[in-house]
Amino acid sequence: MIALYILLGVLAVFLAVIFIRAAMFKPKKAPVTEAEPVDFDREVPIDTLQKLVQCKTVSYYESEKEDDAEFEMLIDLLPQLYPEVFKICSFERLPDRALLFRWQGKSEKSPSVMMAHYDVVPVEEENWEKPPFEGIIEGGIMWGRGTLDTKATFNGVLSAANHLISQGFVPENDIYFAFSGGEEINGKGAANIVDYFEKQGIELGLVVDEGGAVVENVFPGVKVPCGLIGIAEKGMMNVTLSVESGGGHASAPKPHTPIGVLSKACCDLENNPFPMHVTKPAAEMFDTLGRHSSLLYKVIFANFGIFKWVLDILSRKSGGEMNALLRTTVAFTQAKGSQAPNVIPPVASMTANLRLNPEDTVESAKARIEKVINNEKITVTVGSNMNPSRVSRTDCDGWKKVSAAVASTWPGCIVSPYLMVQCSDCRHYGRISDRVYRFSAMDMTAEERKTIHGNNEKIRLESINKAVEFYIRLMKSC
Repeated sequence: MIALYILLGVLAVFLAVIFIRAAMFKPKKAPVTEAEPVDFDREVPIDTLQKLVQCKTVSYYESEKEDDAEFEMLIDLLPQLYPEVFKICSFERLPDRALLFRWQGKSEKSPSVMMAHYDVVPVEEENWEKPPFEGIIEGGIMWGRGTLDTKATFNGVLSAANHLISQGFVPENDIYFAFSGGEEINGKGAANIVDYFEKQGIELGLVVDEGGAVVENVFPGVKVPCGLIGIAEKGMMNVTLSVESGGGHASAPKPHTPIGVLSKACCDLENNPFPMHVTKPAAEMFDTLGRHSSLLYKVIFANFGIFKWVLDILSRKSGGEMNALLRTTVAFTQAKGSQAPNVIPPVASMTANLRLNPEDTVESAKARIEKVINNEKITVTVGSNMNPSRVSRTDCDGWKKVSAAVASTWPGCIVSPYLMVQCSDCRHYGRISDRVYRFSAMDMTAEERKTIHGNNEKIRLESINKAVEFYIRLMKSC
């Protein structure tokens, strides 16, 4: 009986501690940001973005499919669309469709780089409700490929600079505008710009590229909008599993066909996901957004060392964005077999796309795949790949400037670091800076996010101007 009382006492103390910690897990005091009104002609950025969308700058891995004239048309338009920028800023074209502007400030000591890409992914025009390259405006919305990804950002950067220059503004430090025309195909344009900075010995104080946005319903228990700024991005690798056989007629199969062997390997990998790693981006996101969550989740995040196994189980079973934040993911996307339904394939293969957690590498991921499938008959071949990016700092002026610009442009949102699960051009900047931030300057609904790389991509006219507001505020702080 005494032992029972002791056990109940320990349990009571345990529960008291975790609930007290949850009660004390309150939102951190955010810096006071006074949102100065930003005044500019709001029709101009809409007109300039429309003209950019009308350029069919579609990039393909098969370069012969690309229309160079469309890319040149966009570049030739820039002096007309942003005349003040071309009066003041130097402009260089680097290899692989890279464009680099320099806006000279009062000092060269801590320059900033603002990035975007002006190429877009292909479209299936027959599946669009509106033509994808006309920039049609109806009901406060502009339709078109690239409106979100990322011509709106490209336009936001140059429109903001064009406005500020027209007002006689000079930044405290140099600002570079770095654009690539091949991001969608992992082109080398951005890497060539980084090479330029490296050769010139330019040390960057801040880099901003596409990434997070102001979004809702992305974190459990948090009901208000969240301004997510990526401080790192996952790596990527394509892996092909293949099995050879003697082939033959399907009327007399062996106990396990190549496709059967591969199917088991596929299930083994899906049933044994990569281990959870709570990296710095995830930990800082939990510490920021968890404080704004409901009581149940506050209990988990305030006592994460005790309850992280709960999150591990939940994310493994549900998949989705939370799971992608915590581990390397494996998604089987392609399969090949025989050319005929009654022929056993001499070679069969399945291909998976992996997104690598910052704690994993291409080499370690391949080793784990081989260990899990544990079948010498299966050949594991790594295709295109890149390791996870460097993790950027959140204890420096660069982070403060970006987060303040987000908070001022979208008052009421919770600004938080996060881990970007897609890839972007700014991963190249990790070799020269630990102040690289990923934020697409807009607020996006779940429905809008689905149109990126999909059908019927479109943007609210309000969002076009919000991007300009954000960059005006950011440039004024640089």
